[in-house]
Amino acid sequence: MTDISTPRSGTEPTVVSTILAALRNPKASRQGAALFLFLNAIVGLVEFVVSGTVIEGWRAPVQIAMFTLNAVLGALLVSRFGERLRVIVILWVVAAAVTLGALAPTGVGLMGQTGLGLAILALLLGGGREIPTVGGLVLGAVAGSALMGSLGVTFVTGLMASTLIAATPIALGAYSGILCERAGVVNIAIEGMMLTGALVGQLVATYTRNLLLGAIAGILAGGLMGALHAVLSIRFKADQIISGTVINIAAAGITGHIYQRYLVPSVLEKAIGTTAGVGTFPVIRIPFLKEIPILGQVLFENQPVVMAMLALTFIIHYVMFNTPWGLRTRAVGEHPKAADTLGVNVYWMRYVNVIVGGLIAGLGGIWFTLEWVGTFNIGMTVGKGFIGLAAMIFGKWSPFGSFFAANIFGFFLALQIRGQAAGSQIPYQFLSMAPYLATMIVLAGIIGRAIPPKADGIPYEK
Repeated sequence: MTDISTPRSGTEPTVVSTILAALRNPKASRQGAALFLFLNAIVGLVEFVVSGTVIEGWRAPVQIAMFTLNAVLGALLVSRFGERLRVIVILWVVAAAVTLGALAPTGVGLMGQTGLGLAILALLLGGGREIPTVGGLVLGAVAGSALMGSLGVTFVTGLMASTLIAATPIALGAYSGILCERAGVVNIAIEGMMLTGALVGQLVATYTRNLLLGAIAGILAGGLMGALHAVLSIRFKADQIISGTVINIAAAGITGHIYQRYLVPSVLEKAIGTTAGVGTFPVIRIPFLKEIPILGQVLFENQPVVMAMLALTFIIHYVMFNTPWGLRTRAVGEHPKAADTLGVNVYWMRYVNVIVGGLIAGLGGIWFTLEWVGTFNIGMTVGKGFIGLAAMIFGKWSPFGSFFAANIFGFFLALQIRGQAAGSQIPYQFLSMAPYLATMIVLAGIIGRAIPPKADGIPYEK
């Protein structure tokens, strides 16, 4: 008997057939409902945070009520009537048209939520590879345009740019974890690698008065910590969780000591005659591309580490899924004995991937000191390495998925900053909690079951 959820052989799956096939699965529908509810909550949170400054008078509570109702109904409809996606679109368009006259921000924001939810739903539940990228881009553009009409172009553009910047160390931490865990080595030492890179980068830049030398030193320091983790985990077959924990604790103590010994103002005054730092990297503006409306400011006017993060997203994806090296890496992470039988040097592959992962974590570390604040503070990574691991799990060990997840976490960080700047009435402590609450929600299973590489965390013995 032919399964109606699977396209007949010899026919190419269409966007609609792929989405419907996924949504016929009750489990997929439940995940879609949870995801839709999560995305609506995010957009509603933006509205709530800025409601006191953007939406005035009686419209503010109505706006909040409408977004809450929209989120609940959206989740129920997607869960119950997932197959009838076209009906859902019509329902939302009608609702938006009815409310647009009296409550313009609410109606436009409602459409924005719909476009955003449906775009992500289609991309994640529709199988990803079968859904044409242009379809997701079109839906995303519609959602973005509607949301900008609700909140204002300047606010939304600034929020998007801030989100990408805040997501940078999280994404780099996730990429570090992908390289390690795809090769079968658990790496919870990303936090310590980042902190070490941040300290060494600032130390070298301050004493040489050269940002580039500082950046190189910080990246190499992360690689050195990666090499230490590799030796402990691969050569001595230490428990990889314990090894990572030791490196994190050691990094916290060593960086604190070096800071007190060499970077406090009184020491700097004696050593180099000034307490001034060397500042941060300048913003790079790519000609022509920076002129693109909205996206030009978000993507093509950034500092070097943000640009490097964007480039690494594509580079790591290509290397991991389109090159012999990536194939061997995934082989030693899934079935190292079979890879060894075929002539792949399992130890070498794991060493290189863990060390390169350390270099990427070091790059994330220098973002804190040489690109964000221009100075070092004890414990300044404040858990970004661990959030990066959550983004890696959220993204299911893929660069593009992790980039998307990092931007969700970065969004909450940016919202905290923007909300305070906009004079939000929400206490800043609650806004500060948002990225960590999002991490717990993700790890609690909102994205469904995330399956790591089969040999992840298992030492290999010939």
